[in-house]
Amino acid sequence: MEVSIDEMKKSTKPHIELVIDVNSSTEPQQPTTKTSHFCYSLKIIKGSFISILARFHAGYFRISLSLCSQALLWKILGDGSIDHAHAFRRVFQFFPSTAFILLWSMALFTVASLSFLYILRCFVHFQMVKTEFMHHVGVNYLFAPSISWLLLLQSSPFFTPKSTYYLALWWVFVVPILILDVKIYGQWFTKGKRSLSTAANPTSQLSVIGNLVGAQAAAQMGWNESSLCLFSLGMAHYLVLFVTLYQRLSGGNCLPTMLRPVFFLFIAAPSMASLAWNSISGSFDNFAKMLFFLSIFLFLSLVSRPRLFKKSTRKFNVAWWAYSFPLTVLALASADYAQQVKGGAAHGVMLILSLLSVLVSLGLIAFTAFNTNVLFPPTDPSLSPNTTHLADT
Repeated sequence: MEVSIDEMKKSTKPHIELVIDVNSSTEPQQPTTKTSHFCYSLKIIKGSFISILARFHAGYFRISLSLCSQALLWKILGDGSIDHAHAFRRVFQFFPSTAFILLWSMALFTVASLSFLYILRCFVHFQMVKTEFMHHVGVNYLFAPSISWLLLLQSSPFFTPKSTYYLALWWVFVVPILILDVKIYGQWFTKGKRSLSTAANPTSQLSVIGNLVGAQAAAQMGWNESSLCLFSLGMAHYLVLFVTLYQRLSGGNCLPTMLRPVFFLFIAAPSMASLAWNSISGSFDNFAKMLFFLSIFLFLSLVSRPRLFKKSTRKFNVAWWAYSFPLTVLALASADYAQQVKGGAAHGVMLILSLLSVLVSLGLIAFTAFNTNVLFPPTDPSLSPNTTHLADT
């Protein structure tokens, strides 16, 4: 029997049959796909949160400083127990108490949220926190959480200065200030001009403000010795710092353009000193008035130079919140001054500064709400080694 060559080739080819079962290949993978998609979503959320913690730093406590000081201002201006209040002051007493409670609650939520985020940052990005602690700008904003909590404590509608809770919370918030004092002031003292001239910048005044806020809260409790201790510690170093910054040594120009709003801290330090001394002495005496007049002079010196802040206002940044806190503290000092002097001009100044402080704070809240997409930029010049330098440790 003859077999053709074509038939032999066909017989030698292997027969492969490909069977695809649609039901068996797709249905069992459906749960696996959903699970992997859920895990992938969790990884994205976790990565985004860790990224936010990496870009978050103590400078964001500028927001809580503003809101907590604003709550204290509303409490003082809305105090209805003041007898024979001037007509300008009675304008603020028409605000309902619920508005103050709402503002105080918003300030509490803000400072609590920022504190929680920074605690998480300490656990997740400890090396970044350590770098911030060694940075000549970042270390000063580590005072801001304690300052915010102390201001919120003084404006609290629930605790009185004589309560046990007030005393316990005062110690909780003052101890970090004292620890940072030992670090910063001890470094200035042991290393002298070389360390101070390279590290000093306008944000260094936050260390002074922290001591003064603690002194004011202690004086309201009746702890005169503790308040005098904190006041003397803060004022002694304020004199040295003010002269250093006034002379514009090598550390005077180490801030990037974006951080120029912190120059308004020049107003906050003497204003807070006048408030603290008023609480210690029991009256807005000549020393407190001198500090208040110095604050007014520094305020006029800054607002008369808008070109200094022109470049820093071109693009929104959290550093804009540095405008609000000093203005609010100045308004608080003007309220105490007007209460002591009891004159129409003094109350007019109080009204102007208070309204300016409220408007600036409301404007910053609106800008922040409309610019949340740039609230956490990938890089922050305030902590960048390319635009600033690290202080010697």
